[in-house]
Order: sequence, then structure tokens, then C-alpha cells
Amino acid sequence: MARNTGNDYRKGAVTGRTQFQHENGDWQKRDERSGQFMERKQGDGPFKGVAKEPDGRDTENA
Repeated sequence: MARNTGNDYRKGAVTGRTQFQHENGDWQKRDERSGQFMERKQGDGPFKGVAKEPDGRDTENA
């Protein structure tokens, strides 16, 4: 499980979610297990530590 260090970086990968970019440039997270949309980011760049779709690490959705 990923955790924040308090020094502007994260140790480990965020599991169970992916992210993709909308046509307008916003990034949005998706729950990998349920398919539900999560947060949407309007700022610069993608979410830190979250795999981009398709990520090539397809897992069994449990």
C-alpha cells in the first residue's frame, strides 16, 4: 500500500485504481474493482503514484 512520506513524494504504488485524461486535459481516477469514477484533478499533471490506463498490469478484480 502506498503512503505519503511528508517530503512531497509517495513510497509505493497506489493499488486498486487507475487514472485517465479527459479531452479537456483534466485527470480522473477510476476504482479498478467497481469501475466507479473517483476524484477529478484540474491542476497541472496527473495524480502522483496512480497508474495510467491502460497500465499493462491488469489484475483480477476481486
